[in-house]
Amino acid sequence: MRILLATQNKKKRAEFEAMFAPLGVELLAPQELPDTVEDQPDFPGNARKKAAEAALATGEWCLADDSGLEVQHLDGAPGVLSARFAGTHGDDAANNAKLLQLMADVPEPQRGARFVCALCLCRPDGTAAIEVFGQVQGRILETPRGTRDFGYDPLFLFTEPGFDVTGQGFAELDHGQKSAVSHRGRALALLAEKLPALRAE
Repeated sequence: MRILLATQNKKKRAEFEAMFAPLGVELLAPQELPDTVEDQPDFPGNARKKAAEAALATGEWCLADDSGLEVQHLDGAPGVLSARFAGTHGDDAANNAKLLQLMADVPEPQRGARFVCALCLCRPDGTAAIEVFGQVQGRILETPRGTRDFGYDPLFLFTEPGFDVTGQGFAELDHGQKSAVSHRGRALALLAEKLPALRAE
């Protein structure tokens, strides 16, 4: 099976390539994709829209994700606006600076947050074949930690109990450690569970 990943984000693509490697799926690099307006009210809606438009434009099976950060103290913000929280799409430094400013002096019990990831795999005709959702719980750090990865990872402390990496920041983890517990890794694990049935159709 081959799937086109509907993203131009190189770091996100690298995560998917590593996760897809054991699944026997050929991951295609998009040459040109429609400029999807992410105007849906939630992550699953945006993922579905991106995957459908890419599938119809390319005639390929297409996988799209919409993922982001939801902060308890900010009533779920930045949410679907995570990538453009500070205005410019994909400006990680500005997004992190804005988040730190908004969270200044917020006490520890109110710094809870979660990363979420919605994945949608669409058939070449644009119909949704698989939709899954992953999430991971943590809290917002007062200062950045770690040098790995991207987005809000330097400000996200993984707090779920019972894991070897509990108490570490996402930007402190290597790829394998992060993908084992991350929102995207969990969503992809659910996708992998559903792929065999889809292949048998």
